[in-house]
Amino acid sequence: MPLTSLDDIRDLLTDARTIAIVGASDRPDRPSYGVMAMLQRHGYRVIPVNPQIAGQHVHGEVVLRDLAQIGEPIDIVDIFRRPMAAGEAVDGAIAAGAKAAWLQLGVINHEAAARAEAAGLKVVMDRCPAIDIPRLGVPRIAG
Repeated sequence: MPLTSLDDIRDLLTDARTIAIVGASDRPDRPSYGVMAMLQRHGYRVIPVNPQIAGQHVHGEVVLRDLAQIGEPIDIVDIFRRPMAAGEAVDGAIAAGAKAAWLQLGVINHEAAARAEAAGLKVVMDRCPAIDIPRLGVPRIAG
């Protein structure tokens, strides 16, 4: 079951330091662009992932082709993909050894969530960390 307890979600966000955003965009009108900026302001290390714009920069970070390129521990993989495509991103999060898969607002894929949980990842589904951080009073990450 995906995390639904507000305390569990707050703890996940409080303990996290590195968040990879799958489906990161370089377009200011896209939700992932604004969420990435908010997460950086909150003190997280945010790594953008999008094969279509790999090698470009978003908010000062080089966009990577896939999660396998990261090469450092990932606390949360924040997934901005359509529900049917989210499974591939979840599989990448599992393979990369991420601690949690976060499926964004409107991204509901129970099969992918079950695979992530079976692999030991925490799962949050149909929520946005940029909404939950201020709502839940998650403290800013000290840099």
